Amino acid sequence: MKDLKLFQQFVPQVEEKFQQGNNAVIYTRVSSAEQEDNTSLGSQKKYCDNFADNKGLNIVGYFGGTYESAKTDDRKEFGKLLNFVKRSKNISYIIVYSYERFSRSGMNGAQIADDLLKKYGVITLAVTQELDPTTPAGSFQQKILFLFGQMDNELRRDKVVTGMQEMLLNGYWVWATPRGYEDLNKGKASERKIVVNEEGKKLRKAFEWKAHKNMSNVEISKQLKNIGVNISDKRLTGLFTNPFYCGLITSKMIPGEIFQGHHEPLVSKKLFLLVNEIRQENRVHGFVKNKDDENLPLKVFTKCDKCKSSLTGYLVKKKGLYYYKCNKKGCKVNRSAKAMHQLFKKALSFLHIDKEELQIVMLQIEEQFGNFFENHINAQKTLKTNLSLIQKKIDKIEERFILEEVDKVMYIKFKAKYDREYIDIEKELGNTSVNVSNLKKVIKFAVDLCSKPLLIWEKSDYHTRQSFQNLVFPNGISYNRELDQYRTTRINSFFTIISELVKGLRKNKKGEMINNNQIPSLVVPQGLEPDTLIVLF
Repeated sequence: MKDLKLFQQFVPQVEEKFQQGNNAVIYTRVSSAEQEDNTSLGSQKKYCDNFADNKGLNIVGYFGGTYESAKTDDRKEFGKLLNFVKRSKNISYIIVYSYERFSRSGMNGAQIADDLLKKYGVITLAVTQELDPTTPAGSFQQKILFLFGQMDNELRRDKVVTGMQEMLLNGYWVWATPRGYEDLNKGKASERKIVVNEEGKKLRKAFEWKAHKNMSNVEISKQLKNIGVNISDKRLTGLFTNPFYCGLITSKMIPGEIFQGHHEPLVSKKLFLLVNEIRQENRVHGFVKNKDDENLPLKVFTKCDKCKSSLTGYLVKKKGLYYYKCNKKGCKVNRSAKAMHQLFKKALSFLHIDKEELQIVMLQIEEQFGNFFENHINAQKTLKTNLSLIQKKIDKIEERFILEEVDKVMYIKFKAKYDREYIDIEKELGNTSVNVSNLKKVIKFAVDLCSKPLLIWEKSDYHTRQSFQNLVFPNGISYNRELDQYRTTRINSFFTIISELVKGLRKNKKGEMINNNQIPSLVVPQGLEPDTLIVLF
């Protein structure tokens, strides 16, 4: 039979991966309320509208238009956008000004965009970072941009923390004023004037009653209530042990240190010490708080998988052994520190890189970021050119005004217009700035850390261990006693990339076929979906 048309019904049909259509929605966002009044939101909308016009896309809705931090993807306006797109049957595109406007949560943001594409056929496009996410190369570049947004967040956070530490070292309080105080000059930390308020003057009596009348906290709480201050006896314990009230500053950000503050003391240092000497003497059990941090580095960082409470630790003096346990009533999770530490070291084994793999892993990561930097450098060049053109227009209008070629009304109108455009471009230039040397330092730091993760964790002091644990597992870990295993909801994306690269290298060594065009570092490992627990070991 020569006519094969009769067999057409048996031919497999090509699955339509993406919706065919030109309907799109636009999402705009700024990071803070301070940004809401400037032209950033308006600029984003304008550029997105122009982009849609040039592509022949039909805008059917606008979302965002306000300030929402993109460090996490639990955002009100962002949620409205996702719900609308998923429920609609005719949306093909989401348009954003840049991918960091969509999300700065790294792989979580990339996963959301990927799910929208694969499950709903909706493509996420960025005006300033034009690429095609439906192709392998475009998908790879998109993930790189999401990752860089997350890394930029972490670098900014480090900068903020360093600034806060510097202020604390100089004796300036950087947080909200404690109870009994008010700030007469709210602004920068160095400009604040923190003084005792009327309630503070009444709280001063609590210290005096404790020191001179040896009253219990319960009695003091009742006396304070009689003069208009409602504070529980448990809160009084925190009040009596806070050195801020005698003019000093302490902080977990600078552990083990104490500084003279610039704020007004509520009580004298002598009275503060006297109150705390009485507290020590009146303790029924003679218990002196001892954190035993060095022997219990996973305390608080680890949560009970059964009831979600943070694990605490204790020492069995007769045996000289430390244990972790859950303090929630009815929860009997209890495990020796030695066993849990051994299990945690096994969980860290995924980080390890052999010495001979270090250089090639570093080079591969730097190579993967090459396209990213090239795009950003080109964007910077374009913006600098536009900035130069606007400056020429400003110079020209000023010159024409001086020569009386234009009147004052026209001068003010166009000068204001050019100034706004100049400021907009300057802001965009700042947003697209890329510090190559900083990224190389981050890559080197991460790769060096992976050369000896177990040694770093075993030999470091408590605070270094804490920093290391939080760096690798930003959301902490949970412990399942029944299965004797650790889980987490998130692994730092940088270490995920390194781990996947190393897996690829080792497969290559074993003679398995590796496609060099497919980058294993940007394939999200199974279990990294939001709110999904990843079994570590």
